Amino acid sequence: MTDIKAGSILISEPYLGDPNFERTVVLICRHDEEGSFGLVLNRRSNLKLADVLDYFDNGFEMELGIGGPLQHNTLHYIHNRADFPDAIKLSETLFWGGNYDFVKSKLEAGEIDPEEIRFFLGYSGWTPGQLEEEIEKNVWIVNNNASKKLFTLNTDTLWRQILKEMGGKYKILSNYPVDPSLN
Repeated sequence: MTDIKAGSILISEPYLGDPNFERTVVLICRHDEEGSFGLVLNRRSNLKLADVLDYFDNGFEMELGIGGPLQHNTLHYIHNRADFPDAIKLSETLFWGGNYDFVKSKLEAGEIDPEEIRFFLGYSGWTPGQLEEEIEKNVWIVNNNASKKLFTLNTDTLWRQILKEMGGKYKILSNYPVDPSLN
């Protein structure tokens, strides 16, 4: 089995059947003896950051993703800025969280490019051993090399793009129809 760690990418198998994770790409932010925490990267909400944070005016158009089915009243963020205090390094070019007051002040001052940060409502979580069990049952494909590309790939086609880049049988899976009965 592929080693899961913070910074790993989970790609759902195309025939998963769970609407929460159908054709999703999940970034693992924490994986330890207490379980796993991740963010779905390719599910958009209808909301903008200004819709959930009242201190931004309505002109602030940063989109919010849906990080997973748990606690949609929580806000999480990933970014590629090594200068955010208290951020957790997931890879050379990817970080999770950090000092929120710092991020807020930088956003208000226009010192963060929207292409450098992504916000999510809610998260995905697994109890100890649950994620390993799901991987053994072929629910997830683990990729430990894709996190450096997350800010360069299109969110809407992320699932397919990562599978295609993995090549071989994964490239074939990337073309698997959403509903095989329609073929």
